[in-house]
Amino acid sequence: MYALDPQLQQDTVRLGQFSLCDVLLMKDAQYPWVILVPRRSSIREAFHLSSEDRHLLTDESAYVSQRMSDFFEADSMNVAALGNVVSQLHIHHVVRKHEDPAWPKPVWGHLPPKLYTEIELNAQVEALTRLFSDRFVASSDSENEDSLY
Repeated sequence: MYALDPQLQQDTVRLGQFSLCDVLLMKDAQYPWVILVPRRSSIREAFHLSSEDRHLLTDESAYVSQRMSDFFEADSMNVAALGNVVSQLHIHHVVRKHEDPAWPKPVWGHLPPKLYTEIELNAQVEALTRLFSDRFVASSDSENEDSLY
């Protein structure tokens, strides 16, 4: 049964869901940062997904990358599935700009997260919800997905 990892619950705000993935905003105001988590049980790696789900994950990831890159005028998009701290499969989509505090290094472990103010967080959630609204689907239950955590 699918359940979101407690660390991801703590570090993110849920924006909505696509056909396969929950869409989460990382609570680090230094970078626009979205995480996709396939709503599948006990999945640690993309190769553990069915062929159909792997294709859907690739499509949803490309959609997020393109939309965020255009909206935030990214110099680069860092897209990665590390799994070293949180074993549940999750794909990071981080907008990178030459002037961001970690450039050109990876964002992981470079600086401690800078939390959004309540106003900043609300604005970012609203902007990203609008940005992805054409792909969001209503929550549903099936044999491969839980109702929301």
